[in-house]
Amino acid sequence: MDKNIIGFVYTGRGLCVTACSMIGGIMKAIKIGTRVEIYNDAVITYNELPARAYIVRFAKMTGFYLDEYPNIQVKEDKIYGEHMKKVHKVLHAFEKFDRNLGVILSGNKGIGKSMFTRLLSEMAVKTGIPIIVADQYIPGIASYIESIDQNVMVLFDEFDKTFGDVKPAEGEVDPQAALLGLFDGVSQGKKLFVITCNDIRKLNDFFINRPGRFHYHFRFDYPSAEEIRTYLHDKLEAVHHNEIEPIIAFSRKVDLNYDCLRAIAFEINSGEAFSDAVGDLNIINLSQEQYNLTIYFNNGTPMHIHNRNIDFFENQEIRVCFSEDNYNEILTVGFWIADSEYDIKNNCSVIAGKKLRITYDEDYDENEVRRVKKLVVDRLEIQKVREKNLHYAV
Repeated sequence: MDKNIIGFVYTGRGLCVTACSMIGGIMKAIKIGTRVEIYNDAVITYNELPARAYIVRFAKMTGFYLDEYPNIQVKEDKIYGEHMKKVHKVLHAFEKFDRNLGVILSGNKGIGKSMFTRLLSEMAVKTGIPIIVADQYIPGIASYIESIDQNVMVLFDEFDKTFGDVKPAEGEVDPQAALLGLFDGVSQGKKLFVITCNDIRKLNDFFINRPGRFHYHFRFDYPSAEEIRTYLHDKLEAVHHNEIEPIIAFSRKVDLNYDCLRAIAFEINSGEAFSDAVGDLNIINLSQEQYNLTIYFNNGTPMHIHNRNIDFFENQEIRVCFSEDNYNEILTVGFWIADSEYDIKNNCSVIAGKKLRITYDEDYDENEVRRVKKLVVDRLEIQKVREKNLHYAV
């Protein structure tokens, strides 16, 4: 049986794709430097990489080569959010740039980074730009990628793991530091570098706040209530649309990414009620979340408490102390999470004043306690503390 070999060999004048059988066919000789290799007539040579996706591989005997990579197809029939707008923005900038362009895509798992890279890759290929995927650190990979002298997109997927978590051997350069020269390079073919990461704290300090190196940094967040509503309206059969609002309310307690929403829609369309389905799905409450709480009185006076840990699935009374001066806790509010209703417009959970249990610190200043007791509690608002916005609001 013929033994097939598929790879890419850089000749100094271009890249040649080798796909040959070790026996049979007409002999062809390819000279690489001073070395001459013999192949059969299945060899196909290109002066440039054809526009498709490849992944970097390494063989101990022959070194680096590229394998065709099929996993960039976008299978979804509808794209949600502003993905396409940003894809066009990146490709337009790459066309205008006379140097390398870098893009960082960061955020938690399952919230759109992979979808964005597939869209960007697909559009890049359509415009004639090959895709090079680097999914592991191998010493020398930077020099190999830099040797590809044409316009290409280079994707480093889950960079914080594949490069950030790698401990260099003694005497070796840190994997991320080893790439700085590549990102700053001025080789003949400019490159579009795309990095995806879940934890930006694992990125080298020379990547963040360096727009000359990475021009864009797109942060991906969990879908909003309106985005969830739109998605479920499309994915759920019409008879199940009454489940949309309960799912939205649940998403304000537990962050739901599109993977979760897809699984929930499947279960509901299969005949399960949401309340039953969510108990069996791989969606669990691992920890308490942080919330800002505000109690409003009938005269409009608020009292606040920030960054309080609350388990929204707690089946017992929760008690929180409030103060007017962030020091003297003059009253305590007791409440049950089951009494809360989600206010989609204001993006918070609300508990009516009549369902709250208010107690006062009788040891505090008598006049102050008497004054506060005269205030009638209107409601308690509980709002999840979202991840800090890393970009400036202008």
